[in-house]
Amino acid sequence: MSFHAVTEHRAQLGEGPFWDVPTQALYWVNIAGKQALRLMGGQLRVWQLPEHVSAFIPCERGDALVTLSSGVYRLDLDSEALTLLCVADPQPGNRGNEARCDAQGRLWLGTMQNNIGAQGEDLPVTRRSGGLFRIDADARVTPLLSGLGIPNTLLWNDDGSLVHFGDSMDRTLYRFAIQADGQLGAADAWFGPHERGGPDGSAMDVEGYIWNARWDGSCLLRIAPDGGVDRVIELPVSRPTSCVFGGPNLSTLYITSAASPLDHPLDGAVLAIELDLPGKPCHRFAG
Repeated sequence: MSFHAVTEHRAQLGEGPFWDVPTQALYWVNIAGKQALRLMGGQLRVWQLPEHVSAFIPCERGDALVTLSSGVYRLDLDSEALTLLCVADPQPGNRGNEARCDAQGRLWLGTMQNNIGAQGEDLPVTRRSGGLFRIDADARVTPLLSGLGIPNTLLWNDDGSLVHFGDSMDRTLYRFAIQADGQLGAADAWFGPHERGGPDGSAMDVEGYIWNARWDGSCLLRIAPDGGVDRVIELPVSRPTSCVFGGPNLSTLYITSAASPLDHPLDGAVLAIELDLPGKPCHRFAG
């Protein structure tokens, strides 16, 4: 397979790729570098933020959400002004990590103990203080899970009855039924530890297979709906962090990555690869 870096930018911790279909733009973040990035029409724009940022998601009203350490904010893309939307997780010392919107445009946000120092250095995760929260367009916050280590992957099936969600501390991807009242059923350990690294972020293709980035595994796993590994996609980066389907036909897979001690030339780049099948689209925040 042929990969290429979409820009010269290299992130300390690239994450949270989002493809915006209406504008044909790619959004992502450099968590440790406190940067929100957008590639649109071949032009890269970087918003430098005051705190670590884990997601950058456009909104229906034309601005964007950024999930910062102190809360979820609206970012005016022109003035760069920040306005607090909500504090989903009141736990001191936590920060946002995984975040995606469901088909209703509600933000789902997984949080964890902050593991990034003031200079971007790694800090140990010593407690399972994270949670999973759903944030409606009116900023109402609904807690869903608690006691999480390192939340990663948020994907839904077509009818919205199931959510796939991972905890990298467990090295496991789970599946939860979404109940009639919006709460989650019991955890189903859908895909457990694998020899090729730990589970990070994921994307879903139109066949319902999950493409999971493997931290320290230098690969993606394409995982079948029954939990079997359909294929291993080798990558020219040490620490892939997440992926998203984009491009005009949603058949370009964009892969974020992080720096690593191996110091591969492409570590921290956003990679692109053309596939023979499309993926499912991202959803903007409804607010």
